[in-house]
Amino acid sequence: MTNPFQQITDIVKSTAYQYQGNYGELLSLLRLLEALHHDIRDNLFQPALPTNRQQLYSLLRDIEQAGGWPYIPRMKLQEFLDVVENSNADHSSQASDNLPDSIATHNTTQ
Repeated sequence: MTNPFQQITDIVKSTAYQYQGNYGELLSLLRLLEALHHDIRDNLFQPALPTNRQQLYSLLRDIEQAGGWPYIPRMKLQEFLDVVENSNADHSSQASDNLPDSIATHNTTQ
């Protein structure tokens, strides 16, 4: 039988690729994953935390050895704006590449 975590991974990746290029649906998927993260952390993980120092130490050691605390970072607004700006610059340079030389030269000198 397949590992249930691998099944979840496959479903999420498949869904993301299904909506490749559709920023609205991909944003919805990211929001869903973030909400699931918070729900599991707050309602299942935190109540399951160790109740004594020895178990807590063991958990912290396991977390450190396994790669740290799970975290879903958000894209910062400035990073988002930089991506949009770079995308717009790429599109405008591609558009000017398709223009006749006399028009493209005129547009770049203004």
